[in-house]
Amino acid sequence: MQKRWEIAEEISKDLKQKAKALTTEIHCPLLIAELLVQKQIDNSSKVDVFFKPKLDQLLDPYLFKQMSVSVDRIISAINSGEKITIYGDYDVDGTTSTALLFLGLKKINAVVDYFIPHRMVDGYGLSTNGLEQLKEKGTKLIISVDCGINAIDEINIINQMGMEIIITDHHNAKSILPEAYATINPKLEDSGYPNKDLAGVGVAYKLLMAIYKKLGLDTVENQMKYLDLVAVGTIADIVPLTGENRVFASLGMDKLKDQKNIGLRALMEIAGIAQKDIDTSDIVFGIAPRINAAGRMGSAMRAVELLIATDEPKSHELAEIIERENSLRQQIDQKTYQEANEIIEKKYKDIKNTYCMILSSDDWHPGVIGIVSSKLVERYYRPTIMISYHEGIGSGSGRSISEVDLFEALSSMDDVLESFGGHKYAVGLTILPEYIDTFENKLTRYIKERIRPEMMKPALKIDKKIELYEITNKLMEWLNHFSPFGPENMPPVFYTKDVMIVGYPYTVGRNHLKLKVTKDGCVLDLIGFNLGDFLPVLKKNAYIDICFTLDMNFWQDKVTFQGNLKDIIIKQA
Repeated sequence: MQKRWEIAEEISKDLKQKAKALTTEIHCPLLIAELLVQKQIDNSSKVDVFFKPKLDQLLDPYLFKQMSVSVDRIISAINSGEKITIYGDYDVDGTTSTALLFLGLKKINAVVDYFIPHRMVDGYGLSTNGLEQLKEKGTKLIISVDCGINAIDEINIINQMGMEIIITDHHNAKSILPEAYATINPKLEDSGYPNKDLAGVGVAYKLLMAIYKKLGLDTVENQMKYLDLVAVGTIADIVPLTGENRVFASLGMDKLKDQKNIGLRALMEIAGIAQKDIDTSDIVFGIAPRINAAGRMGSAMRAVELLIATDEPKSHELAEIIERENSLRQQIDQKTYQEANEIIEKKYKDIKNTYCMILSSDDWHPGVIGIVSSKLVERYYRPTIMISYHEGIGSGSGRSISEVDLFEALSSMDDVLESFGGHKYAVGLTILPEYIDTFENKLTRYIKERIRPEMMKPALKIDKKIELYEITNKLMEWLNHFSPFGPENMPPVFYTKDVMIVGYPYTVGRNHLKLKVTKDGCVLDLIGFNLGDFLPVLKKNAYIDICFTLDMNFWQDKVTFQGNLKDIIIKQA
């Protein structure tokens, strides 16, 4: 799909001066200094904080207004031997949160158990079926992780059953809050916590550290102990990798490389990344899909069991089961994706004038429709909701584009929905079949009133112009300091004009484009993932403009610069 190149404006004279001063101060290339000052990092102290994340950059967990009352209740439960159950969501964020709190509370002698709802049996979040099971097993205190903030009816049931619940969550709350014992959620207006961007696992970590602090156990060792789980959950949940999340990701990936968690190690081995210097993409594309597969295709309880495993053979057995589930998930993904595209071709013949896509089927597996929705958004750049029918009700999963807040949109039309929840970019919902057409009409109208047609093309945000001769070892060394990469800290995107194609481009793998370009006597290798459709129009010695990120390619003991191609503009002859 054609992209909108949004090239960042040249920095102001003031910022240019700051950048020049910064090059003198830290001895970096001017391009690096300009990228830093654009992030408001304009002196060596700020550079040190950004490039070297440390534990002391984390905020005090007691900034949460309801943290003290939560900690006191949990410690009371531990001292009196009350059974505590961690109730988590079935995605990566939920399972890592559950594993983190289970291990952390068990370490201080809590009577603790965990529960993850079955997607097909219980549905999302707190469920009556799940709560009845907890009651039967003697649970006195429930701690929800990555869910619960909108479970008003279910929490009323908890209270009626004589149990209590502490909610930890990071999802957007509706206007009325559940009557929980306490609620810890940075997105609440009166939470007291400055960082609104924590993932569920980040919130769970804050609770655990607050407990440890109260007990005088907040040593560096204990603060570091579970950061591998925090990193995996944070990165997988696609939250901004800035501030505390950057600390979690950076220190957590260092912890992950130590491979002390044998469950994560087994997953890394089976994903083929155990021997490499892992980055955020290895978590997003290697570890996360496998953990998610357990909840999508079977029971996410298995994922938690793997993450808390202490037996090496058992961890490998669980990892192999999850790998098989992931393979099955991939097969179902592919089939569902094909079916969805067939529906789109028939239903939305004029895609240019289509503002959203609502697709439904009796045959779709509820565990994969979120993934497929993401792929359809990537292909068509339209907010997409896929609905799977089961026993007379539709369960939907939706993904959005940057210009449309899907959670806000659904909040304005909850009269046609049975339930919904989520974020700006990802939502889940339930709906009766007879309301689907009305829902689509409302959503179309909502989007049409708020965005211009030209905004329905994906924006490609470009940071800087660069010439090929500027790509040096020194530049790459400095660029590596910007990692870990993720939302709001993506790899810098560059563009170069008028490069000439060397030789003949070709495709590899699943439609990935490979080519070489040259300018000013310098040559750069490029790979464009899923850009193979450009191949027919790319000619030897033709001139093109390229947009790309920079990376190092390691192959057979050779290290070369490589551009990760984002888009191409073909120059007219």
